[in-house]
Amino acid sequence: MSCAHLDQILQDLPTEEAKRGAVCPACVAMGSGWLHLRVCRSCGHVGCCDSSPNRHARGHWEATGHAVIASFEPRERWSWCFADDLLL
Repeated sequence: MSCAHLDQILQDLPTEEAKRGAVCPACVAMGSGWLHLRVCRSCGHVGCCDSSPNRHARGHWEATGHAVIASFEPRERWSWCFADDLLL
């Protein structure tokens, strides 16, 4: 299976420097926590993963249609397409 959303990728994979000290802004605003962070490959929005209580990265996809995210965790360099349910 191939990803039909590769044309949405406008952001490079995040650097290790960019990941340092990162937070899920929506969780911080709610006074909530998160497990792992993801970054939108279309616009750079940072949100929490599907294993986190609030699933802000998925909510961003549902609100915007930006389907491709990348891990925003140290030493991880992978992307995921929500729409195609596919590791890139």
